[in-house]
Amino acid sequence: MSRFVNPFTDLGFKVIFGQPASKGLLITLLNELLAGEHHIEDLCFLDKEDHADNVHDKGIIYDLYCRTDSGEYIIVEMQNRWHSHFLDRTLYYVCRAVGRLTELPPPDTIKIPVEKDTDGMVCESSVPYGSRYRLSTVYGIFLMNFKEDGLDKKFRTDIVLADRDTGRVVNPHLRQIYLQFPYFNKELAECETLYEKLMYALKNMNDWNRMPDALKEQVFKYLDQLAAVANLSEENRIAYDKAVDRYRVSRIVEEDIRREATEEGLKEGREKGLKEGREKGREEGREEERLSNALKMKAKGLDYETISDITGLSIQEIEKLGIDDRRDEGKL
Repeated sequence: MSRFVNPFTDLGFKVIFGQPASKGLLITLLNELLAGEHHIEDLCFLDKEDHADNVHDKGIIYDLYCRTDSGEYIIVEMQNRWHSHFLDRTLYYVCRAVGRLTELPPPDTIKIPVEKDTDGMVCESSVPYGSRYRLSTVYGIFLMNFKEDGLDKKFRTDIVLADRDTGRVVNPHLRQIYLQFPYFNKELAECETLYEKLMYALKNMNDWNRMPDALKEQVFKYLDQLAAVANLSEENRIAYDKAVDRYRVSRIVEEDIRREATEEGLKEGREKGLKEGREKGREEGREEERLSNALKMKAKGLDYETISDITGLSIQEIEKLGIDDRRDEGKL
């Protein structure tokens, strides 16, 4: 048993990032991910469940949903296993959060000044229409313990709304960051920044019995205490053990599926090769038969056009038949 919780289990992720005591660690992670783009001083956790408006709508339960001190919204999702339409789901999650922003005050709190028109009638001054659609930025950050075919074969993919030709960001308020951990292959000695060290720790900490000496930053001392299995409450320890069992079973199932797919692919490849080989052999046999028949017709004096109609050979191929045969026999 590892000393530390597995961050790719539901409860392990919650322990490391999803409780009030882990807020500082989460802020550090987010600031490293958004370095040069945004800096978070503080954040608050929001209700992770986004209830549907009606019975026909889909409700959402985010792994982590929070708002920064400057008004940005951040969704953090941990996905252990591949599933179909994963990119569609993550886009839906972010768009759902964008569509349900509550930054603007309710309409009844907007003071509308009263004026009089030229006829002395009382009328309401208009509120700028565009101000109703002022948005906060929504970040969707997705930690993935698998490779997604819809993304490039690299660790980090950043999605922005940009012009296709120039690459200029048109609207900064919808952002997605995908982290495919199977592509993070750096060793600890190669990790130069705090960002790289954090990614290394998240990927490998479940195999550690102690925190590596090279991780000297204060954040890793905090992670050491926060993520230690021994520090879990009895309730969380029972839940974590069950989560680990589910995690291991899911990995076994995934490996079985991958192995079966590989074996099936090899089988299909062998069958395809045999089929193509048989077809090629039959085609070569038919070609030899056509040439032989054409040569016999030519020897009997049939004109080339008739031979071509019967065998499907071109006039040039028929003309060449006798020459090649005599050359092979040493007659030319």
